[in-house]
Amino acid sequence: MALFIDKLTISSPDLEALAPIPAEFSADGANETPRLEFSGAPEGTVELAVVCHDPDAPLPNGFTHWTVYGIPADATTLDLDAAGVRVGQNGAGQQSWYGPQPPAGHGVHHYYFWVYALRRPVEGTPTREEFFADYGDDILEQARIVGTFQS
Repeated sequence: MALFIDKLTISSPDLEALAPIPAEFSADGANETPRLEFSGAPEGTVELAVVCHDPDAPLPNGFTHWTVYGIPADATTLDLDAAGVRVGQNGAGQQSWYGPQPPAGHGVHHYYFWVYALRRPVEGTPTREEFFADYGDDILEQARIVGTFQS
């Protein structure tokens, strides 16, 4: 899988880059879903996908907090109620947002919110690992925002 970084952006009015994620978005808090905004999808994008992943989790592949597929190519915000948008499995096997919840005393964890511009639509709701295996070569561009959290 090649890396492509150009004009695609992801941001959030709820998250500041490299800053602590507010507690209301954590699994120990209200587990609210953070709002995400996008811009700059490249020509040829047919769909966007979002993955939130914690590589600091003490598991072999880290922990996936969120997978979202079927986001329209021209979307400027993530609308989970939009036609065709599908939430896939998180690391707990649930089809929902699973807010930050690192083990107590494990230190600061980093939460990578990635947006991927895809040249073909994602079928179904693959896991993060399945998504990369099946669609990695179809990523036109990617961008991220990273937040932190510790218990």
